[in-house]
Amino acid sequence: MNKLTAAHRTLPFGTRVRVQNLENEESVEVVINDRGPFIEGRTIDLSLAAARALKFEKAGIALVRLELLSAPLAVAPIE
Repeated sequence: MNKLTAAHRTLPFGTRVRVQNLENEESVEVVINDRGPFIEGRTIDLSLAAARALKFEKAGIALVRLELLSAPLAVAPIE
């Protein structure tokens, strides 16, 4: 809740994403560390710290743009 983290349905844990609030152009980098959101029409669920950085913590939702910054490397299974 107090770190710059987010939940996404499919991005691997550890993925870094830049999230930009389209209403005020504020942006923040977050790390995916959870699954969700599970509400129709929502793409990402931000921590309270990230929502504060984007200045929409009181509204609770905002139109945002996501930019993939980095993703963890896939590890091949050991045989």
